[in-house]
Amino acid sequence: MPLPPPPFGSAGEHQLQQQLGTADRAARFYDQQVRPYLTPDMRDFIGRQAMVFLATADSHGECDASFRAGPPGFVHVIDDRTLAYPEFRGNGVLASAGNMMENPHLGMLFVDFTHHHVGLHVNGVARLYTDASLRSFHPALPTGVAPGRGPEMWVHVSVEEAYIHCSKYIPHLEPAPRPAGHDPARPKDAEYFTGLDRGPAPARSAAHRPG
Repeated sequence: MPLPPPPFGSAGEHQLQQQLGTADRAARFYDQQVRPYLTPDMRDFIGRQAMVFLATADSHGECDASFRAGPPGFVHVIDDRTLAYPEFRGNGVLASAGNMMENPHLGMLFVDFTHHHVGLHVNGVARLYTDASLRSFHPALPTGVAPGRGPEMWVHVSVEEAYIHCSKYIPHLEPAPRPAGHDPARPKDAEYFTGLDRGPAPARSAAHRPG
């Protein structure tokens, strides 16, 4: 009779652990570090973070990496198995949210670059809500997370696993104030990487688009 699958990790990572002889070490990590919920320390950590990196993929497995930022606590901890964060008006592409419409699995990485130099992975299942609809379930959602505008939608995340990203190789960064005025030598965002590009665009798949 085949053994049941391990509670954490993909089939691919378990296969590589067997091939490379790291299965025992990985088993200790799963047992000691990985949780199917957010511990109190994880919840406090998320509440202090002002940025998060996102990983999504569409139904074909085409990946997209993105980034969100806001005041500390903009990713709101609803309870030990649930997070929510707001999506505001951007470039209109909606790559991350569009992927979630096809494939709801979401990876989040919070990194503290300035204080404890540690990270937290949170993987789960995402669902999109309007501001009004999610507030009808969770009226304690924060307001004013972006001055002068409300979210276009909220991403509601049901946590499946959470675990540490160790401090090794996380650089120490000092927060810097924004410059008082516009630097005339700095291109506008819309032209930053493409302003001098006058050649034909190479062929690409629909998945390779702005995040």
